[in-house]
Amino acid sequence: MTDDRPDGPQVADSEPVRDNESAPDEPVTVLYFYKTRWGTHDEFIELFERNHWPFLQAGLADGHFVEVKRYVPRFHGDGRADWDVLVSITYPTFGSLAEHAPRDLAGELFSDLEKLGADERHRFELLEAHWDVVLEERPLPRPRPTPRSTRSVNSSRSPSWPP
Repeated sequence: MTDDRPDGPQVADSEPVRDNESAPDEPVTVLYFYKTRWGTHDEFIELFERNHWPFLQAGLADGHFVEVKRYVPRFHGDGRADWDVLVSITYPTFGSLAEHAPRDLAGELFSDLEKLGADERHRFELLEAHWDVVLEERPLPRPRPTPRSTRSVNSSRSPSWPP
């Protein structure tokens, strides 16, 4: 689990952060999953946008994040329904994942830090579950060349499968 404190997403000390030896200077994406309690989804989104999104925007502006996206399931009951909000954050490098935000953003972004802290605690009270997944890209093998078809381009027959 991670701790989304007002100063931005943090990697918990209990999780081992292993070096990405294969590509230390490549971007790394983390998926942050949220499962809200029944009836609290809209309030969670409102608190997220009001209190957490400004931190993420500042991280984008500072270059601490490369990209931030938010997703929700398109259809009710899609898949296992383990989550109802997914935030994807791409960091510039694997090492930057464990770094804290480069400056104290809370004081710059919010005048009432006590209210911010209370709102953020409440935002997490609205959750049934929250978990993070650090992705490691595993490129697929290159496609094997396929033999060219001997059929005429203007053939009136419908193509057969496989070609």
